Amino acid sequence: MFFASPLLTVNLFRPLLISIAALIIGISLSTAYAADPEKTEGWTEKYDDAMAAAKKTGRPILADFTGSDWCGWCIKLHKEVFDTKEFKEWAAANAVLYEVDFPKKKAQDAAIKAKNAELVKKYQIEGYPTILILDAEGKRLGELGYMAGGPKVFIAEFVRQYKENSKK
Repeated sequence: MFFASPLLTVNLFRPLLISIAALIIGISLSTAYAADPEKTEGWTEKYDDAMAAAKKTGRPILADFTGSDWCGWCIKLHKEVFDTKEFKEWAAANAVLYEVDFPKKKAQDAAIKAKNAELVKKYQIEGYPTILILDAEGKRLGELGYMAGGPKVFIAEFVRQYKENSKK
């Protein structure tokens, strides 16, 4: 007859328990990030609000077409650029932040969902993340996506495109 010692049993199940714990923690963290209210700090999800703010301030609109809770590159862009102190400080003084979101897990107002679908057609968005630079009339002045290098690189490219195309 074979009798397993308690030590042998623990050693056999330890990797399984660690894997299950890691999976639970990973799911919890990704859910917490997707639902994190800090993630959208300073951003509007309403088109009319973004247009009004751009007209009032004279700032360009940074329109982030995103899948905030499922698109890996979108989440990476938020973590590496939009969630940084440097970007938030720059944006507060230089841009109107407008999130055009297409979530899969989080609930979204029907009017916002319809407007977002309309804007995808209008601007011919083909993938996420797509970042458009718009003027207060909704004219497209530039387009960016994910780029390595963090906020400095992203801001520099935004400014370059805006300056180059807002004069036309």
